[in-house]
Formats: sequence, C-alpha cells, structure tokens
Amino acid sequence: MDRTETHGSESPEVGRTDGEQPKNERDEAEPQGENRLYKEIVEWIKALAIAGLLVFVIRWFLFAPFIVDGPSMQPNFETGERLIVNKILYDIREPRRGEVVVFHVPEENRDFIKRVIGVPGDTVRLEGDDLYINGVKFEEPYIREAIERARAVGEPAYNLGDDFPNAIVRENTVPEGMILAFGDNRRNSKDSRMIGFVPLDNVIGRADVVFWPIGKFGLVKHSAPVPAGE
Repeated sequence: MDRTETHGSESPEVGRTDGEQPKNERDEAEPQGENRLYKEIVEWIKALAIAGLLVFVIRWFLFAPFIVDGPSMQPNFETGERLIVNKILYDIREPRRGEVVVFHVPEENRDFIKRVIGVPGDTVRLEGDDLYINGVKFEEPYIREAIERARAVGEPAYNLGDDFPNAIVRENTVPEGMILAFGDNRRNSKDSRMIGFVPLDNVIGRADVVFWPIGKFGLVKHSAPVPAGE
C-alpha cells in the first residue's frame, strides 16, 4: 500500500518579528510626518506675512500714533498723551471747523496738533478771545476752561499782539486747499497766527482716540465754534 506524505506545505516568513513595522510602511510614514511639519511651517509664515502686511497698511495708510508735545492744546491735551490719528478720513472729505488735526510743518520739520478754525472761503478775525467768522461772532466752548483758568488768577487768556490777522499774517480769508488752525491754549501756541494757513497736503489726519494714559482713554471730542447766543 503506497503512502504519500507531504512536507513543508507552508513557507515560513523570514526576517519578521512581532511588532515590527514592514519596511515599506516605515518609508511612507516618515515622509508624511515631514510633509505635515513643512505645511505647518508654511502656514505660520503665511500668517506672519499677512499680519506684517496689515500692520504696514494700518500704520502707513490708515492710522498712525502721535505723541502730544508742548502746552499748545491745554487743557484739552497734555504733553505725553498718545493719540491715534485717522489718516484716511481726509482722503474722503476735507477738514471741518472744530476738528483736532495733526499736520506737518516743513519749516519746523515736525508735526503740530491744532484745532481747525477756518475752512476754505472763511474770513476769520480774532481779537483777544473774541472770534469772528464771516462777520459773525463765535463762541469757542473748547477753550472756555482755559479762559476761566486764566481769569481766575488775573491773567489774560491771550497774549497781546497775537490777534489775527496781524503783522505776520495779513490775509484773513482762507484760500482754497488750505485751513486755518489755532491751538486751544491761545497764550502759548505757535499756530496759524504765526505760520499762516496750512495746506491740506500737509494735513496728516484727524486725532480720533486718546490711548495713553489709560485713565484718559477715549474718543477725541471735536467741538466746533458756535455763533454767539446760540
């Protein structure tokens, strides 16, 4: 009786131990991890680039910080206060009376902060603390406190000879493309009474926010002169 036997019907696996990842799976996992890290780095670079671009656009085209230096706008603004200046507003429209603006004075090589008193076409006359615009007497609520402070200690709220027009600025009608700007502290302010009309091209923008010191944080009040008796 013939008997047939079979041996080695199953071929053993060589070089494989329990828990060991196949070589081809290892090779695929490593590049995937590197790709993920690369993508994360690229995303971070993109985010930082966009943030930097936004800061650049905001800083140079929309808003700019400004530090008050000097007493010319007391008591409404004090030395050391930090403001945000809106640089885009006057690309849309021209300044209006009563708005607090920052403008560059090339002759001084520095920026001034003052209040708009006259706009193109206005005829302005200042006699002491009496302001006349187009022949009508106006009151200035934003300097009332400064006037009261000066009078309380027996001092004038203005310096004699600082009227407008004067020997320095003889013309009193605001030309096209310019504004007339005075400091709130009329006794101690170098403004249009000395430097003349301000070209709109030199206006940087409107002071809109006080952000330092924290205790004075808030929007800037733009108070216009009003006809006397109103």
